[in-house]
This record gives sequence, structure tokens and C-alpha cells, in this order.
Amino acid sequence: MKKMPEKTTPNMFARIFRFYYEGFTSMSWWGKRVWLIILIKLFIIFLVLRLFFFPDYLKKNFTDDRQRSDYILEQITKTTDTDDRKH
Repeated sequence: MKKMPEKTTPNMFARIFRFYYEGFTSMSWWGKRVWLIILIKLFIIFLVLRLFFFPDYLKKNFTDDRQRSDYILEQITKTTDTDDRKH
């Protein structure tokens, strides 16, 4: 009996990449411009605004990693007065 050649399917990441690559290459000029605007906005939001409006609080106020981790643990496990009341 002759053996049929097996169909090989590329891994999932390659299929996802090919899906988006083909979609972007066949996109109209207008669609490419919209995606360019979206990417510029994301760049501004995540990189530029973070630099100016979100300073590194932990690095500025604590000298080593131990102090930073203690502060974070304290903030996470801190309870309020309303949590201590019994209902």
C-alpha cells in the first residue's frame, strides 16, 4: 500500500504572522494610514507620557531592592479601618 504524504501545518505563531502579514499587505492606502496613526498614538501614550507623568517612585524614594519590596508588601497587605469592623 502506498502511503499518503502527511499534510504539515505550520505552527500557530507562523499562521498568525502570515494572517496579519497578508492582511496588511493587501490593505488599502487609507487603512495603512489609519494603522500608522494608531501606532503613533500608542507610542505617545506608553513611552512619552510615562516619562513625564509617571516618575519612578520606588527608585527615587528607596535605595535598594529590599526596601522597595518591603514597601510594596506593606502597601498590598495594608488594611483599612472599615475592614476590621464586624458586620
